[in-house]
Amino acid sequence: MTLDSWLEVADEVFVRSYDHLDINICVVRGGEELLVVDSRSSPVEAAELVADLEAFAPARVHVLVNTHAHFDHTFGNQQFGPDSTTPVAIIGHHRLPAHLDRYERPRLAAWRAGGGEEPARDWEEVQITPPTQLVGARQPLQIGHRTVDLQPLSPGHTDTDLVVQVPDACSWIVGDVVEASGPPMYGSGCFPLQHPDQLGSLLAQLRDDDVIVPGHGPLVDRAFVEDQLAEVVRLAEQLRLAHRAGETVEQALADNARWPFPVDGLGLAVRRAYKFLDHEPDPSP
Repeated sequence: MTLDSWLEVADEVFVRSYDHLDINICVVRGGEELLVVDSRSSPVEAAELVADLEAFAPARVHVLVNTHAHFDHTFGNQQFGPDSTTPVAIIGHHRLPAHLDRYERPRLAAWRAGGGEEPARDWEEVQITPPTQLVGARQPLQIGHRTVDLQPLSPGHTDTDLVVQVPDACSWIVGDVVEASGPPMYGSGCFPLQHPDQLGSLLAQLRDDDVIVPGHGPLVDRAFVEDQLAEVVRLAEQLRLAHRAGETVEQALADNARWPFPVDGLGLAVRRAYKFLDHEPDPSP
């Protein structure tokens, strides 16, 4: 079933893919209530999302869930925040506000000053809006007549990852814990050595027939997650070997063949892993 470009991928679970950053926005409908997952990367994009949600009328947004702290999933939060035209609860991992302060605020400041890799956009209009409800342990959430489960994960892709399970629809909304539009992205606040444990804990709960919606790219299945887990395990092993050998970051990245992913996306992963292995707490880039 399609609903004005919203694709129903499981019972009353909808996905809409937006061209910018190939991001997937999900909606879980329970009667007259909607759970929306992630808010896109700017207030303009989030305003477009709010308009697109009118396709579900008379059902209305009941809650917004952030899968993690990165800008492309949270910089639209203000359109759902307390002073917006769609004021609803915003739920996120209990570490998400700290990540916003440590990484996303400086990132936004750099973009406003014309630095960084992102092109000029409506950055001046962004009001970083943290969740209003924080989740530190697995908990149920009632959406109309149905119950979804919110599950914060251990550190891996970030230390703010939270997945949404819809048990009665055999589906999972997993954000960037699983990457389907390209290789896993090791960005701000990543924990590459812990990523295998994070992904493995998710995999242990997946069934062969579950629908898995990643943050970017096409739907995947359990076999895809198994393959990606093998790759992140290999990455973690190579990071430890390079550190043990005393290689610099540049030396480690010079050997393309050892890595499961393109080296141009692994610089931060190597630096973060080295700092962790050097026993520096909470490594930063």
